[in-house]
Amino acid sequence: MEKVILDGQLVATNIKDALKDKVNVLKEKGVTPCLATILVGDDPSSATYVKMKGNACEKVGIKSLRIHLPKETQTDDLLKTIDELNQDDSVHGILLQHPVPAQIDERKAFESIDIRKDVDGVTSRGYGETALGFGKYPSCTPAAIMEIINFYNIPVEGKHAVVVGRSPILGKPVSALLLNADATVTTCHSRTTNLPEIVKQADIVVAAVGKPNFIQGDWIKEGAVILDAGYNKGNIGDVDYDACYEKASAITPVPGGVGPVTISMLLKHTVKSAEETLQN
Repeated sequence: MEKVILDGQLVATNIKDALKDKVNVLKEKGVTPCLATILVGDDPSSATYVKMKGNACEKVGIKSLRIHLPKETQTDDLLKTIDELNQDDSVHGILLQHPVPAQIDERKAFESIDIRKDVDGVTSRGYGETALGFGKYPSCTPAAIMEIINFYNIPVEGKHAVVVGRSPILGKPVSALLLNADATVTTCHSRTTNLPEIVKQADIVVAAVGKPNFIQGDWIKEGAVILDAGYNKGNIGDVDYDACYEKASAITPVPGGVGPVTISMLLKHTVKSAEETLQN
């Protein structure tokens, strides 16, 4: 059986090349797409992620507005910053970097983001619209998984997809997107009984549990497609790659799989939001 390595770098490059053309068209019409990123505190990993996202924006011509608030920031102060960005017509996307310091009500902050600028898919309204099939900006990692599936023409209709993980920005929305694409979806989690037996039934496995090498090779049905959305310390995914590779017909590597496409989807959503301002 021929193996397909689902190359996220290739998919991401394809997306970004298309975005450069769209950004140029928008600029000719007087609109420069702008993504505002908010970092609260000094978490080094978060700072690295924000910098990466900013650099990715600039490479396709999107303006990156970086806002760094002190770790002592309170919820009301953060809400005021978000409201100012909501009111700023030159800003098309708002990203609040997770996690925020403990004193901040993160969910309240997420909910305060204008739905038109929720390009990271963090609001409950955005999630609901995604589940109902008309959301404009799904959470970026689920959107990336669907983008990879579409790029490689992986059949979804009628297939059994097993999602391992139920987080509000990954497991739940990707289950909804797969269901909307006519897959039969089973969503599993840490308390699922007989998890290996359920995964063995899957034509498509989405690993989103946040545990390194969690999904084992003997859990995988021959010929299954594996999309590993995990990213753990040491550049390790949620599936035991070598063992699962033996069984899979297609698999994403870590790194270089879902991750690069996730950032590209953030850019894609920001550009789409900028395009929407011209239509309103």
